Amino acid sequence: MKRISISAILLLFILSITAFSQAKTDNTKIDRMLIRGEFKRAIDTCKLIVSTDTLNSEIYYKLGLAYQNMMADDKAFRCFRIASQLSPDNDNYSFTVAKGLFNRGKTQQAKPILLKLCVADTSNWAYAYYLTAIYMQEDRYDDAIKVYDRFYRSDSTNPVYIDKIGFACLQKEDFEKGIMMFKKSLSINPVNLNAIKNLAYLTASTSADTALQILTKGIQIDSTDMDLYARRAAIRFTIFDFKEASMDYIKLINSGDSSLFNLKRAGIARANVNESKEAIPYLLRAYKKDTSDYTVLSYLARHYESLKEFKKSEYYSRALIKVLNPVTGQLGLNHLLLAEVLKKDGRYTEAVTEYLKSQEFRSDNSVYMIIANLYDEKLNNTSKAIYYYELYLNKIRKNKDEYESDYNNSIRKRVESLKNPKPANKVYSIKDKK
Repeated sequence: MKRISISAILLLFILSITAFSQAKTDNTKIDRMLIRGEFKRAIDTCKLIVSTDTLNSEIYYKLGLAYQNMMADDKAFRCFRIASQLSPDNDNYSFTVAKGLFNRGKTQQAKPILLKLCVADTSNWAYAYYLTAIYMQEDRYDDAIKVYDRFYRSDSTNPVYIDKIGFACLQKEDFEKGIMMFKKSLSINPVNLNAIKNLAYLTASTSADTALQILTKGIQIDSTDMDLYARRAAIRFTIFDFKEASMDYIKLINSGDSSLFNLKRAGIARANVNESKEAIPYLLRAYKKDTSDYTVLSYLARHYESLKEFKKSEYYSRALIKVLNPVTGQLGLNHLLLAEVLKKDGRYTEAVTEYLKSQEFRSDNSVYMIIANLYDEKLNNTSKAIYYYELYLNKIRKNKDEYESDYNNSIRKRVESLKNPKPANKVYSIKDKK
């Protein structure tokens, strides 16, 4: 009996070893499938294994990798989450899930995972990279800088860490330190275009010439980087260097970026150096992209006029008027609403100013009556009260019925009493208009 028992135990041990070895072999086969790009086969193999081994986190992870390579991102992410749940202490699985959450915009779910990973391994830049990206999104620039600074102290010659600190300083508007960091980055790596762009941005407000020099140097390093031309063009346009700005915008257009913005800027820049013939083709292309752009319409009208093409100038002038009519009406209404607010607040002089501004955009005779009443009853300015009462009456003189109404008769009596004040018990006042 003893021999039989020992033999049975030995056989069970051998079978266990064989089964364990077989599982390992299957995993190795899956790895080879992934390396060779046999993703469909890898998926089928993994699914077969997890159908009987539902707690195998490694197989779920490999299944996720296979799905990921098949562009089935949602299925891949579900597999990664299962792998992480089955093996919560596996940092690789956890990090993969954190990245998946981050890329889906679920940063608040990713953050606690990344915090845990960073605490466990403070020297892992990949973990810190994603965590600080969340800090930057949350405007927690100082927290991000603390993390960046830890890596910077361990390797002060790494431009990646220096650029990160510089950009965080830029975002928190610590421009002096930002400039210092980007200059240090360029001293280590003079062809660092990221540092060049950020340094140019930081220096543009204090020295446009310096910013232009930095960007020009960047273009010499990589003449195919259109972002450098766009940044240089914007600065040149801002400082009214229209000739050079137009060259940069045309470069962008010729490269394939014929956006409304670039076409409009190229046309305006050429127009501002009196190159109407050169400006109009770009303005026309901009007009085709947006027929309601009043700036483009205005430039087309003016510069066709300068070329003595009056019919075309007339066409774009009329188009401009059509576009601006609703805008001016709304602007007049806004001035009127502001005037009403100021009047209710007792700020009568300011209210009169806004009432008059509203009349520049819209015609409303009743506004003149409001102004006259304010000068008469609130501001005690007789001459101006008389002027606006009479202006109102003159505006309605052609309409006999309205002009001779009881309300307007009371206005005329009030004007007469203001012109010829008499010490009497009764003084005419304006009745409320029914």
